[in-house]
Amino acid sequence: MPLFRPLVPCCLLLCLIATLATGAAAAEFPKDFAAFQADLSPAIFLQLDTTPKHYRQIEPSLFHLCLDHADRLAMLSDEQQLATIVKLAGFIDRRRDEMGSRILIGADRPIIGLLDPARGLEPSEITAIATGYAAPSTVFKQDTATESIRQVADDFLAAVGTIAARSAPATIVVLGHGSPEEIQSYSIPFGRLADTLVNGAESTGTAAAPVDLGHLVLICDDCYSADFLINLGSAIEDRCRDRSLSLRSLPIMIAGTNRDRVGHADFGEKFVPHFWKDVIELFFVRRPRPDAVTLRDFFENVDNMMYGYGRVPVFTGARVTGYRLVDPTLCQDPVFFVPLSDDDLSELRTILRLPADAPLPRFLDIG
Repeated sequence: MPLFRPLVPCCLLLCLIATLATGAAAAEFPKDFAAFQADLSPAIFLQLDTTPKHYRQIEPSLFHLCLDHADRLAMLSDEQQLATIVKLAGFIDRRRDEMGSRILIGADRPIIGLLDPARGLEPSEITAIATGYAAPSTVFKQDTATESIRQVADDFLAAVGTIAARSAPATIVVLGHGSPEEIQSYSIPFGRLADTLVNGAESTGTAAAPVDLGHLVLICDDCYSADFLINLGSAIEDRCRDRSLSLRSLPIMIAGTNRDRVGHADFGEKFVPHFWKDVIELFFVRRPRPDAVTLRDFFENVDNMMYGYGRVPVFTGARVTGYRLVDPTLCQDPVFFVPLSDDDLSELRTILRLPADAPLPRFLDIG
């Protein structure tokens, strides 16, 4: 069959030549993740010294970071845009390297739990793993015969305020039902939790002392938990700004479900959300146990295990070479948010060619 090439109108050809000569502006940034994977990821991956598994783990984070700055990226030529996105991937990886050794579950690190009143979700889901690592634990769960939802919510928030006021590391675990606006099991809006954290941290020193929540880790395994934590992080920043408080650090925040995603749980004798179930399997059931569980253990091992929900591995011989999507409704893909320092924010502005005073969130999704 003969090959042929369609004719290009002269006016269009002249415009194309002029555009190439002056440096073509990049096309509009993809607004959905599938388009990002298809259109940009192959070129990005070729520029990175990494493995397919590692890129898979940071790819959604890279997409959302780029989406937040899509207008800025659209001002760049294709070549500049690719170079900038590769730098953003490096920025994410440096935050992973810096924060990976932070301990989430370990000896003498208190754990405060909040459990949905549902049957089967028992305090032992937290107390057992805490005891296994010599971590003191306090778990709040409504006793429907003697306690109201409001009473349990108030008691939990009082405990959170107390650990926010201390500099000692502590971890908060919330298991149950959620929405972007609240911890639904106990009707705790993100704004109320933000107030509790800021008020606790502010009470530690003088009016000039910065609000520092960097000693805390908050883990939410419920529906829309990434959306909830984004709202929470933004609300903490807003509270500090409105009250003229300096904010040194947000907490580490871990979501069992990605943006706009529901969480899933196994029902039966036990009711345990998938994310926390995998945490227990990896770091309590399996042997040998690590001396402590770090953030890297979560964003590497737990994230990898969670990737199997809704997908099946593709094998080449005995080696997993990829995954095939079978049920997107089961994919929940956890998200790990880490605080950003002033130096981190300055570096990010430089990569994005933003003014030195451009406002940026003080937390980052690292995969």
